[in-house]
Amino acid sequence: VQLQASGGGLVQAGGSLRLSCAASGSIFSINAMRWFRQAPGKERDLVAVITSGGSTNYADSVKGRFTISRDAAKNTMYLQMNTLKPEDTAVYYCNADLEAFSGSLIHHLYDYWGQGTLVTVSS
Repeated sequence: VQLQASGGGLVQAGGSLRLSCAASGSIFSINAMRWFRQAPGKERDLVAVITSGGSTNYADSVKGRFTISRDAAKNTMYLQMNTLKPEDTAVYYCNADLEAFSGSLIHHLYDYWGQGTLVTVSS
């Protein structure tokens, strides 16, 4: 099982980016999916979460600017980031709770991480 994040880059303040996180492998189901971010010298913080039912929740710092969504058919999660600020600069990581096949068994994988994608917002 792999979570592949993409879409990061360099953008000016006020601009937009769309991040994607594609899950691949022997996946049975995906439950909650999350975006975290880690700025240089800081802890990794939760940015947004979306449940399998589509409920969402956001960190106060991104409410009204970021939108999390998912395409269940593609096993992919997105983060639309608008009105970006320099303080949004960070490595963004995707995270999920999912179930995967292993032979005839199903394994629960909680708090499963993908690699990060760097977002840099210039002032």
